Amino acid sequence: MASPDLFGRPHAVCIPFPAQGHINPMLKLAKLLHHKGFHITFVNTEFNHQRLLKSRGPDALRGLSSFRFETIPDGLPPSDIEATQDVPSLGDSTSKNCLGPFRDLLSKLNDSASLDVPPVTCVVSDGGMSFTLTAAEELRIPEVLFWTTSACGFMEANTWRKGLRVSVHHSDQAAHMPVVCNVSGFGIAYSL
Repeated sequence: MASPDLFGRPHAVCIPFPAQGHINPMLKLAKLLHHKGFHITFVNTEFNHQRLLKSRGPDALRGLSSFRFETIPDGLPPSDIEATQDVPSLGDSTSKNCLGPFRDLLSKLNDSASLDVPPVTCVVSDGGMSFTLTAAEELRIPEVLFWTTSACGFMEANTWRKGLRVSVHHSDQAAHMPVVCNVSGFGIAYSL
């Protein structure tokens, strides 16, 4: 059974988009929250979890009892080592395969009778993992969206959403950037 002080701690479930450049910023935020007293559950996809274990060894994810790693399936073939490099397919796969397992994980974490973890008090999700909004809302857990890419990356994604043509001024010439308006399967959550 968990110690009484454990259940007084806030518990954040952090879940990054499973592509290069998204995991490290979310992990850094999770470490900062942990340093401030949060219990952390960091959720990786099975594909990225296996890659991490393969590159760092089986003890890479062992550590503090108040900082745990969990996995959910993403629907990617484990044999395709380049699967996370096709971002539209990755977005499509996560949006189709992750909602149920993520909801089940949140429910399991909130079943304090079976785990030594405090109840989940919030979800911190990458903006590209919009299915987490549905799970958090269904379970009445507050959620914060964290944009893990640079400000330029956010601006570009916001431009996609608005379907705008953005002018880029260089000296006296203006070049127009083409904008992809329909990114298949890539549900980005916005509050703008």
